[in-house]
Amino acid sequence: MRRDSRHSEGAPEEPDDLEGEEDEEPASKPRRYLTRAGAERMHKELLRLLNEERPKVTAEVSAAAAQGDRSENAEYIYGKKRLREIDRRLRFLQKRLDTATIVVPSEQTDTEHVYFGATVTLEDEDGGRVTYQIVGSDEIDTAGGRISVESPLARALLRKKVGDTVEVIRPRGEIEYTLVQIRYV
Repeated sequence: MRRDSRHSEGAPEEPDDLEGEEDEEPASKPRRYLTRAGAERMHKELLRLLNEERPKVTAEVSAAAAQGDRSENAEYIYGKKRLREIDRRLRFLQKRLDTATIVVPSEQTDTEHVYFGATVTLEDEDGGRVTYQIVGSDEIDTAGGRISVESPLARALLRKKVGDTVEVIRPRGEIEYTLVQIRYV
């Protein structure tokens, strides 16, 4: 895991996340940003899969294989499929964690503007308030108040300061938000 030392720059305004370009030089690969909390959640999932789930499923597959004919053994077939899914997720998590740039929001030096990791409070046209943290695409949880830096709302908010107004087009129509508060926690 790498750590971004240029905190005042934040995330790029237009992330260039392109999947499947593994033949290129490492310097040309897109940057993926994660908050420290997001990286810890992903690491915890990786360890759980590696140390708990995979050994459990492996034992189940071994037991099913011992029963004989594997071609008609549903437990064996399902277990092998589950092992492939676990291995695929492990590779995905490991690759993401290895290539991620970890951003610690509390270390942001320019707290007057919105950058990656910021927690923002917005007020809509009707006076309703919502709070979101701008996070990486692997950390999204809209119910938990975490939106992707690649979302239309986050893109509109990047580099804005308290008092600025942004317009966002959403499926239900256009909405205008006023930036009320910026926090880096």
